[in-house]
Amino acid sequence: MHGISNAWRLIGLAGVVALGACQSGGGGSFASLGGSPAGVPIALEVVDGPPAPVRTALTDELVAAASKRQVEITGVSGPARYSVRGYLSTETDAQGSTALAYVWDVFDADKRRAKRLTGSKPIRAAGRDPWSGLDKDTLAKLAAESMDEIAVFLSESKRAGATVTAEVRTGSEVAVAQ
Repeated sequence: MHGISNAWRLIGLAGVVALGACQSGGGGSFASLGGSPAGVPIALEVVDGPPAPVRTALTDELVAAASKRQVEITGVSGPARYSVRGYLSTETDAQGSTALAYVWDVFDADKRRAKRLTGSKPIRAAGRDPWSGLDKDTLAKLAAESMDEIAVFLSESKRAGATVTAEVRTGSEVAVAQ
């Protein structure tokens, strides 16, 4: 009877912890991560689409944003669990409004796409060159939002890997105990 009472206490405690975890704000943003993406290195392969100066500036902003979010970026030849490839394009509609569309494909070690992140942002283009609307602040915001999403994915994959490992260990302990 005493063992049953302790089991119910543990179940109750687990419920309180689970409910507490649900109370974090941010709706999936980096700020609400229960874990860190640290320890899940990525290789930032290439950003296709923009002219070289924009690509270089965006890459610099992505590296800075990654550092702030504990996302480890390795060299292309370094040991990475995932690689990230970006695609940017601009489009001007009939009213003259310009938007920047972006896609981040996250590939696993076997080169299978594990996640696709997409979005579009209005930008101001000076003159006929739509890329001219991408100043340092715009690129920093794009990099920060993109790295937030990538960090959330990496943290979730890290937790999922830990859960699978724990289940395997628990399963083997149960098998041994029987």
